[in-house]
Amino acid sequence: MKIIFLLYAMKYTRLPSSVFTKHRQRFMAQLKPNSIAVFNANDIYPISADSTLPFEQHRDLFYLTGIDQEETIVLLYPDAKDPAQREMVFVRETNAHIAVWEGHKLTKKETTAVSGIKNVQWTTAFEAAFLELAKEAENIYINTNEHYRAKVETQTREDRFIAWCKEQFPKHTYEKSNPILQGLRSVKDPEEIAHIQHACNITEKGFRRVLRFVKPGVWEYEIEAEFAHEFLRNRSKGFAYTPIIASGTNSNVLHYIENNQQCQAGDMLLLDVGAEYGNYASDMTRTLPVSGRFSKRQRTVYDAVLKVKNEATQLLVPGTLWKEYHLEVGKLMSSALVDVQLLTKKEVSENAEAYKKYFMHGTSHHLGLDTHDYGLLDEPMQANMVFTVEPGIYIPNEDFGIRLEDDVVVQETGAPINLMANIPLDPDEIEALMNA
Repeated sequence: MKIIFLLYAMKYTRLPSSVFTKHRQRFMAQLKPNSIAVFNANDIYPISADSTLPFEQHRDLFYLTGIDQEETIVLLYPDAKDPAQREMVFVRETNAHIAVWEGHKLTKKETTAVSGIKNVQWTTAFEAAFLELAKEAENIYINTNEHYRAKVETQTREDRFIAWCKEQFPKHTYEKSNPILQGLRSVKDPEEIAHIQHACNITEKGFRRVLRFVKPGVWEYEIEAEFAHEFLRNRSKGFAYTPIIASGTNSNVLHYIENNQQCQAGDMLLLDVGAEYGNYASDMTRTLPVSGRFSKRQRTVYDAVLKVKNEATQLLVPGTLWKEYHLEVGKLMSSALVDVQLLTKKEVSENAEAYKKYFMHGTSHHLGLDTHDYGLLDEPMQANMVFTVEPGIYIPNEDFGIRLEDDVVVQETGAPINLMANIPLDPDEIEALMNA
């Protein structure tokens, strides 16, 4: 009964261990013969004095095990002579002091129940086990962050392990786990999609709450608090990323996160927020009229962005190449900007990228365990990849920008499934809900 309590005492309902077992099997199937791979949990990062940031598990380790605890190490050696050493996980050993100050930590039985890995040892046993097994292996797979948007300036537990490992075994061949995981993590299992859908459903609850709350005079941070309240009460840890609550001309700043201005009558309010659930992200953007009614100009631009979003969504089908997709969306946006009289047909014909003056970011990114999730951008799109669709038009000299964003799942045939189909987007519906 103790194990059952752990599995359901989390804020979120865990995915079954069979999901993580499949993930490990797929990963190990792509390793070179006689290879060993290691994955480390994230550090708990210090702030100052004795303060720390909340712990967030390394998403690769979570993808392979479902373990959401610090000081965890995973060792995979599919060609190990002893079958018991082909999958090993090392977790932090608890004691009475830790139990009093920090609470429950995973037992070995609980670790197996969560991950499906039978060989569980304490983290203190890792070094000896690794040194023994690595001597037999020819290749060591290390896990580096090679996401196209990554900019890491801190040293991680992975970094320290890699440095130590290369010092111990300088003659081994080193390979990279990341390219394998970029491919695997980009295609979601049905259970993963269900978690993303749940995160989207929580986001919907927050948005509907905010629709009743927004009016002239409220502050951006008050709106942020409304979202946070609804997210937390629905078993989310909170925002999947730092929320953007941007009123007036702030809506033209793509990553505006100060959220400290008062909403004025006549303003547009851009909300780029998403709840997480079980470490899976949602990512939504809506743009509202603070006064509850769009002006004629605001409605014209809103309709243009919505049209581009709907048409861009239809392009997310298997076989589509990332670069070609964005070229096509650029054409759609160019036409829209001509329609709203921000560009002329002559400007568009002379410069295919003229639209970037008003739409300067990408239309879509992978979504999953990370908001900007893994995905090999030079590979064709596949069924069960999850993407955002988020075109925008930004007009600083008119003091407003509009971005609309949904999360969709690529299907084997037909149009993608919109995981945010129930979140109000139609401008008439938004006005009706704000004035109900």
